Amino acid sequence: MATKAKRKKRTAGKRPLPQVAHGTPRLPLYRQRAFVWLAAAVVAALIASVVAVIATRGGGGTSASAGLPDTLDYHSLLVNPTNPQKLVLGTHVGLYVSSDGGRHWRFDALSGEDAMNLARPGGETVWLAGHNVFKKSSDGGATWSDVRPTGLPSLDIHGFAVDPHNSRVLYAAVAGQGLYRSRDGGRSFALVSSKVGGNVMALAVLPDRRLLAGDMQQGLLQSSDDGASWKQTLGAQLMGLAVNPSDPKRLLAASAGIAVSTNGGRSWRSVLDLPAGAGPVAWSPSNPKVAYAVAFNRTLYRSRDGGESWQPVEGG
Repeated sequence: MATKAKRKKRTAGKRPLPQVAHGTPRLPLYRQRAFVWLAAAVVAALIASVVAVIATRGGGGTSASAGLPDTLDYHSLLVNPTNPQKLVLGTHVGLYVSSDGGRHWRFDALSGEDAMNLARPGGETVWLAGHNVFKKSSDGGATWSDVRPTGLPSLDIHGFAVDPHNSRVLYAAVAGQGLYRSRDGGRSFALVSSKVGGNVMALAVLPDRRLLAGDMQQGLLQSSDDGASWKQTLGAQLMGLAVNPSDPKRLLAASAGIAVSTNGGRSWRSVLDLPAGAGPVAWSPSNPKVAYAVAFNRTLYRSRDGGESWQPVEGG
């Protein structure tokens, strides 16, 4: 979820074309061909190396590697609704999947897409939103289609959430703009607040209709009137929020560590310090005592007791 610094491209200066020296004896034809073959082999090896690096970093490939993928920012996380060992990780370069509880990962889909948010409200519907990307899957993530709603000033969506009571109600925090809501399943959006949303990186809708927004400047904010007014409940810069599927009063928040709330976000206590910070957090729908959190030091943590204690997941 963090903002990335763009690498500046270096433009090579023009170099004079090499001149052929007069009177220089030419190589025999067989030696000329040998040089051509050698050059072709070198170019082929370089291309193969580049392809291998791209595949490793998210451009493709089906092989699984131990530990979290070595790629740019970890943004979002989903746990399979029926199997707590199956995970989906949204990154700056697409989606990765694990089938063994995060010990091994392989690139899966949407190469080059910045998946800052993943939401699966129920059934086979999955939403994905991020930097200039807004997609929906109706088959559990096997295929994706673009969403192009009216009413949004841009598709730079840093926070996204679905109302647990009505899956047609969606919330989108648009970078630098505000918080927007859709009541028709994403076909159109309307502005909810211009004071909250532009710096929001984590968003959640609670069953009692309260909205929680992790604002990078204002801390964790809460609204009990559909976004008309807000109050601060935690003075921390949050990068992730997760509501327990069986006990909605139990919440997880990710910042410079993991915090847990057992009263619907009204108060919090720290359960894990992570100086490097953490972002994506997610509960297992089928086993609500299991939760996962992704730290920015390339470590995946798992809790088996409702978020009270955490252990690193070892790849191997």
